[in-house]
Amino acid sequence: MGNPSPGYSLTLRVETPASITVTSELAAAVGAAGGSVTALDVVESTHIGMVVDVSCNTSDAEHGDRIRESLDQLDGVEVRKVSDRTFLMHLGGKLEVNPKVALRNRDDLSRAYTPGVARVCQAIAANKDDARRLTVKRNTIAVVTDGSAVLGLGNIGPEAALPVMEGKAALFKQFAGVDAWPVCLDTQDTEEIIRVVKAIAPVYGGVNLEDIAAPRCFEIERRLRDELDIPVFHDDQHGTAIVTLAALKNALKVVGKKIEDVHIVVSGVGAAGHAIIQLLIASGARNIVACGRQGAVHQGQDHTDPHRIWLAENTNQDNFDGTLHEAMTGADVFIGVSAPNVLEEEHIAAMADDAIVFAMANPDPEVDPIAAGRHAAVVATGRSDFPNQINNVLAFPGFFRGLLDAHVSDITDPMLVAAAEAIAERVSDEELNPGFIIPSVFDPRVAGDVAAAVVSAAQSN
Repeated sequence: MGNPSPGYSLTLRVETPASITVTSELAAAVGAAGGSVTALDVVESTHIGMVVDVSCNTSDAEHGDRIRESLDQLDGVEVRKVSDRTFLMHLGGKLEVNPKVALRNRDDLSRAYTPGVARVCQAIAANKDDARRLTVKRNTIAVVTDGSAVLGLGNIGPEAALPVMEGKAALFKQFAGVDAWPVCLDTQDTEEIIRVVKAIAPVYGGVNLEDIAAPRCFEIERRLRDELDIPVFHDDQHGTAIVTLAALKNALKVVGKKIEDVHIVVSGVGAAGHAIIQLLIASGARNIVACGRQGAVHQGQDHTDPHRIWLAENTNQDNFDGTLHEAMTGADVFIGVSAPNVLEEEHIAAMADDAIVFAMANPDPEVDPIAAGRHAAVVATGRSDFPNQINNVLAFPGFFRGLLDAHVSDITDPMLVAAAEAIAERVSDEELNPGFIIPSVFDPRVAGDVAAAVVSAAQSN
């Protein structure tokens, strides 16, 4: 059983006898069942009984059932209802559209809509660049997916991907003031995806590709970047790479090592792994071994995928041909963007002294973080319930804010590196320690720092 998480948060409405000890008894029962109480609220009370809402975090749905049973077993206690707080948050969706202008009378209507709007249409027809100045295009991006690689859930389709894309759009607005809208496409044909995105592009100032499976995502991004005049950013690749590099820069400070000297093992050679490796090399890394399901990628293999060919040519200089487990021996850094539980504690113990472990598979990492922490100097995951969360939210809102502000369409390695450096520098030397190598996603300064770094890098090109 995993640790209790806000992702499995329940509110149990229970009827109890009137007693001054009832809330402590309820909390003790939840705790004994392994839950984490977050709130106890008395919603009804009489001289003979009470109704109490018990909110708690659980580890999964089965754990929630066990907590309900533990409360039902208390004398005089009856669980009336169980509400899943995550599903409640998603009821009706997480987004809405609000007008930015007041429509109070006929004059307002005549300017916002007909006849006045026709003058604005004519201005844009005469100069299409005015669409950025006079419409939502200046601050709006499309969050595009085909539902083929959603979180760690796999190919679950566009409808099931929609809650993630809604969440992404909400994060854009919350952290960087960027208006974003989910575009979930009912096709996984590369050419059709490219055609559809090109057709809707006039509305948007940028495109954020999300949760599209490799290797199709590489071709889609490349073609759209070539054929559109707005920036196209695949967050699963480049957002992950930015935050990983930021965290690694600070982790290396903690252990007193340099990126050009360390031996790095990367588990996962899909979209995220490929982009991470590219950015590490752009930042000076020299000794990287990339491992897929069949072990280390090396030049002795018969590669047909151009991305595997690139990895074989640009990593693993010693042409190591062993397994992931064998590659871990003596490694300074492990970066995982692959699958849960591919490593055991013994593999972390075999790493070099003062090792760094980034186990970022979600929701279950490549190795138990607690076990890894018994041997590695720095451990990070993609989860919010462990220290050092490597979370794309630190990158993509500010990165797109910078792209929109700079009015650029090309995304370059210097922009990505600058964004990573901005995130890393938000943790001061006085704050830096093994449990704090990356700022909180709720640090209000991060998005602005990233945006400014992107604008500066764009202007330097």
